[in-house]
Amino acid sequence: MDLRKLKTLVDLVSESNISELEITEAEGKVRIVKAAPASVVGALAPQYFAAPGAPMPMAAPAAEAPVAEAAPVASAKLIKSPMVGTFYRASAPGAKAFVEVGDAVKPGQAVCIVEAMKILNEIESEIDGVVKRVLIENGQPVEYGQPLFELE
Repeated sequence: MDLRKLKTLVDLVSESNISELEITEAEGKVRIVKAAPASVVGALAPQYFAAPGAPMPMAAPAAEAPVAEAAPVASAKLIKSPMVGTFYRASAPGAKAFVEVGDAVKPGQAVCIVEAMKILNEIESEIDGVVKRVLIENGQPVEYGQPLFELE
């Protein structure tokens, strides 16, 4: 892939809401990833990684927001995020949360929504128990496998 084509692809990612682009051609494979903005005050220039035919270097993880409560106990029953996205406790702004601390939860019961790629995915509990703590703030980004709720 020539440099003009590569620059066009980088510009496309830069000027759009796309966070990642991967193209495979006969000459090789190119993957362009726009780094997530850091959670600091001030503007930061987006970072791009492009390596035709070579493995992508790993970007440093973004700084995590401070958590007011302690991390969940390793032996606790946890409901974890099945995907990367944005965590929402209710189906709409101002609506009642799916579950509150102290609520009993059964397998198959909806407990929250994780928005991924503009699609609202209702997350269901796979375990039963009583909600002890909500581990994520409403509207915060979540990672795959990240604990969302601690049950007792």
